[in-house]
Amino acid sequence: MSRLRQYYRQSLASQLQKELGIKNVMAVPRMTKVVVNMGVGEGSQNIKLLEAAMEELGRITGQKPQMRRAKKSIASFKIRAGNPVGANVTLRGERMYEFIDRLFNIALPRVRDFRGVPPRSFDGRGNFTLGLKDQLIFPEIDYSRVDRTRGMNVTFCTTAQNDQGARRLLELLGMPFRRQT
Repeated sequence: MSRLRQYYRQSLASQLQKELGIKNVMAVPRMTKVVVNMGVGEGSQNIKLLEAAMEELGRITGQKPQMRRAKKSIASFKIRAGNPVGANVTLRGERMYEFIDRLFNIALPRVRDFRGVPPRSFDGRGNFTLGLKDQLIFPEIDYSRVDRTRGMNVTFCTTAQNDQGARRLLELLGMPFRRQT
């Protein structure tokens, strides 16, 4: 069992239950999945860029990524429906907790001039999306083999009914939120 999952089960769940005033143990907010999405707009013209992005995403998450295709044709972007435009991975269970642990404790502190994650990226239903500008902050990526930097979105899906419960859950798990001044 991962360190973060064990920490959640042993101490965080009961602490969240007390703080949020929840009577039922099953109603305590918990993580359901983490979705990591990497868009590669030039992937429709050059398939090697998409393959490189998928390989890097696989190294970062430890799971094989899924190729995403365009749903609509957009002439100004030279994209047709069905062309590959990105890759994503949905992490659940042990891999999810391992990824969260590595992201919070290893990758995010490696960001230059890092002052914390902006707390305004909640969607109103207890989910949080974090945008990363490059993949080089992860130690699994070899700097010499990277042809270009690619950004990614990391979405944390929780069972919280509101943003306050989800924010408190992520804070207790170790998300370094920026302080409001």
